[in-house]
Amino acid sequence: MQEKYRNFKQIVNIFYNEEINEINTNEESVKKLGDIKIEPQIYYDKFVGDMKIEFKLGNKKMYKIKNLAEFYTRIINQEFYRYGEKLQFIHSEAEFEQDSQGILNFIMKYAEIIKYANSNSNSNFKYYGKALNEANIIVGNSAIDDLFDVLEGRTVDFNRDYNKEKIEFTNEQPKIEFKLKRLEDGQYIIMPNIEIYKVNIIKGKKYKYILDDKKLYRCTREFENTTLKLLELFRQNYMTEVKLGEDELTDLFSIIMPKVKDAIIFENISGEEIEKYKPKELVIKVYLDFDKNDYLIADVKFCYEENEFNPLDEKTKLTFPRNILKETKALNILRQTGFMLDVKNLRFILPDNDKIYEFLTQEVEYYMQKFDVLVTDNFKRKQIRTTKIGSIGVKVENNLLEIDLKDLDINPEELEQIMERYSLKKKYHRLKDGSFIDLENSKEIEFLDKLVTGMDISYKELEKGEIDLPVYRSLYLNQLLKGIKGTQIIKNEEYKDIVNNLNKEQLEENMEVPEALNNILRYYQKTGYRWLKTLDNYKFGGILADDMGLRKNNSNFISYSGLCAKK
Repeated sequence: MQEKYRNFKQIVNIFYNEEINEINTNEESVKKLGDIKIEPQIYYDKFVGDMKIEFKLGNKKMYKIKNLAEFYTRIINQEFYRYGEKLQFIHSEAEFEQDSQGILNFIMKYAEIIKYANSNSNSNFKYYGKALNEANIIVGNSAIDDLFDVLEGRTVDFNRDYNKEKIEFTNEQPKIEFKLKRLEDGQYIIMPNIEIYKVNIIKGKKYKYILDDKKLYRCTREFENTTLKLLELFRQNYMTEVKLGEDELTDLFSIIMPKVKDAIIFENISGEEIEKYKPKELVIKVYLDFDKNDYLIADVKFCYEENEFNPLDEKTKLTFPRNILKETKALNILRQTGFMLDVKNLRFILPDNDKIYEFLTQEVEYYMQKFDVLVTDNFKRKQIRTTKIGSIGVKVENNLLEIDLKDLDINPEELEQIMERYSLKKKYHRLKDGSFIDLENSKEIEFLDKLVTGMDISYKELEKGEIDLPVYRSLYLNQLLKGIKGTQIIKNEEYKDIVNNLNKEQLEENMEVPEALNNILRYYQKTGYRWLKTLDNYKFGGILADDMGLRKNNSNFISYSGLCAKK
């Protein structure tokens, strides 16, 4: 019997042993990591900008990893390998010390690329060598970002120009400044405080880096877009200094200084001279109104203390320093909103209703944060309105259900257009007075729509404000009235009686089932009887559905005028 199921037993043993090994491995990894460390060796060619990295590993004695693809395979397969007399071990991640775990993950990521790039290379490569060198990792755009993440805060061996150095990977920003100096001839000069080609700029996928003789700096986005950008301009144009005259100081202070003010130092320039060319605080005023066509218009004024001007008026002669960057950003905000230039009136105009609605519901708040916004009374009158129904009168008189909708704050002549736009699921309707009605969040408009569509009412009837309907519409109306809040509902007693008497509890308590049917009908069938009888009392129609279980097809019963009676 044992021999018969030997193959199955073998499978069971394999799964069992693997599970036990996994448990033991997890327990060991929780207890302690190994003592093998990995040391990176970086080689940098500053003339071509190439960087590569090799690795040594060990504890008492360090050995170079000669083939990274093979090292990757050893880790994946947990193979035993002997590097030398003082280093031999089973390759498992748990054998490496904590500080080396990050660099081990870096090796595994890029060694896998090397392994499969070489194994999948065209067979012609066997005559020229492998596609990628297996002794080192070329540090490209993505790799420099990953490498910095691993080595941040650490100092590593760095080989440059055949010299071995120590380089610290740091998140600090380099101390790069630009001196603005006044010369004796009245000119000015800007020059960096470093030799511009002494540092190397390395581009990663996400970040830029600056390498000097002691540190590799990861630049922040702000540093990259300000100080580093100015340094790169010097380098790209092979400039060690830039001269400018007094007339150029305004542009310097209005365009360049706002971007790199923390990196500019002054020499031989007085505070009074700086204030003379430094722009005052810019205040942007936007005046909002609607014109005769109900287009939204915006008049813009730029204010520097007592100096106020229209930026669209090119004829205005200005002699004081301005913050050109902030001015340009402000005008771009209006353009991005959809405003167009009204050249004749030197202002901005927004003619599109959809964009006006979006401005009033969303953009205006942003404008109030960025600018001083001033509005006219005309603008205030044409805001987003919510419809209100002050009161609704409901009464039953002369066998008719009468609804009074005169207390509606909408011009009756515009009701049809409003309801048509609502049925098309539009966000808004613009009234003849230029204001907007919000159609998305109006319970009152929803009520009117259901009233029209559910009761087959014409818009002409709705416009009159008085609607006459058959009494059997009372229940449907009562359900609609529950959906609107804040509206006074005035009901006469007869209407209240109808609604109340159709309540289930009222039916059960107040209406008796004929004695001939009382012992035949079940409980829920008696409820059906009372319901139909009540409908008949108010001249309502009623239908018994097939699945109500009321035995309407039973030969003992027939239905007439909505009333069940014995044959």
